[in-house]
Amino acid sequence: MGRAAAALLACVCLSWGWAPQAAATERAPVGWAAIGAGTTGGAGGTTTTVRTRAELKEALTNGGDPAAPKVIRVVGAVNGHEADDGSLLGEQDYAPGYDLAQYMSCFGEDGTTWSDTRYDYCKRQRQSRQTGSNKEKAQIQLTVPSNTTLVGVGRDARLLGVFLTVNTGTNIIVRNLRLEAPVDHFTSWSPDDGTQGNWNARFDAMTVITGKNIWVDHCTFTDGRFPDREAPLGFHGEHVQRHDGLLDIEDGSDFITVSDSRFTDHDKALLIGSGDGRGDRDRGHLRITFARNLFTDIVQRGPRVRFGQVHVVNNVYRGRAPLYALGVGVESAIYSERNVFRYDPGLALAVYGGTRFHDTGSWAGGRPARLNTVASGLGLSDDVGWDPADVYDYRPLRSPAAVEHHVLTHAGAGREHG
Repeated sequence: MGRAAAALLACVCLSWGWAPQAAATERAPVGWAAIGAGTTGGAGGTTTTVRTRAELKEALTNGGDPAAPKVIRVVGAVNGHEADDGSLLGEQDYAPGYDLAQYMSCFGEDGTTWSDTRYDYCKRQRQSRQTGSNKEKAQIQLTVPSNTTLVGVGRDARLLGVFLTVNTGTNIIVRNLRLEAPVDHFTSWSPDDGTQGNWNARFDAMTVITGKNIWVDHCTFTDGRFPDREAPLGFHGEHVQRHDGLLDIEDGSDFITVSDSRFTDHDKALLIGSGDGRGDRDRGHLRITFARNLFTDIVQRGPRVRFGQVHVVNNVYRGRAPLYALGVGVESAIYSERNVFRYDPGLALAVYGGTRFHDTGSWAGGRPARLNTVASGLGLSDDVGWDPADVYDYRPLRSPAAVEHHVLTHAGAGREHG
């Protein structure tokens, strides 16, 4: 970019409220990921270009020194089910003879009680499901080590059915990738989960476990080609749920920013925290910024938070009316700021054991959303005990038009330069 173009971009950014470093071409994160040592990924390390799952897996090991700085460039589509010979693996490759209909029949017609002896195949189906699930996990899970930049090249870089994980990794950037959530071929039915039972899929598009200083930027998270609304019918006339989350962050993870990304066409999108009883791991951690993201046709969890100090700023929520957008969980401290909701503000919040929530200046339908009033009606205090402005520098967009213009133009993979 020439100096004149850069100056023009800086002027545009300032007129919208964001400092130049927060523009679509930024190279450093805004928010929690900038705290402490910051987040630089694999800057200065070796650069590798990959086009297949095998190449990506090898690049992540970095020649036996996985924590050394490295930049991995993804070209085209990398499929998590791709075997080393280039063939694509499916359900029957992982568990020959597994049959979803037979598996469900072993719970009885009402889906309430499993029995190994209900039919002669039930024990075999139970074992096949467990074996198949473990084999699928071993195939599709790829773990990103410390000091890594994983970046898509151009507008069509995709991870299809990859279970991307961070496990105790630090200083990681994931950027400009379309992540299509894995289909769990062996999702399990839990009759005691909820009032009528629930399906519990195993794999997220991305999971961060005990990760620190992580920046997810200009990515698209989606169910893609395999939406749950097209899954087979299960119990009670509902579709089988074959996806878990799009992005889960848990087990004491910290200093994370998710910016300029899209979350679309999914049920349980973003989960922060390991569980209500995991304060020993999560309390004092889970400091996360969600800035300038687009949520479209998300049913719930945009995000749902336990324990964390989470800043949700300049995001856009639209599409089908959800169950809720922001879930206020146990000991959470969500600071919502100048977000745009394209539905009833009463659908913006749900309470899951939390007691505090604060909003500054969000809009619903082009008008003030008055989310603090909504929160008060739900029994929540608006004193969350912290203010992002006391922690890091940022300049939010201050009108709904500016927020929508920026997010709809820049959020998602392949949109770094608008």
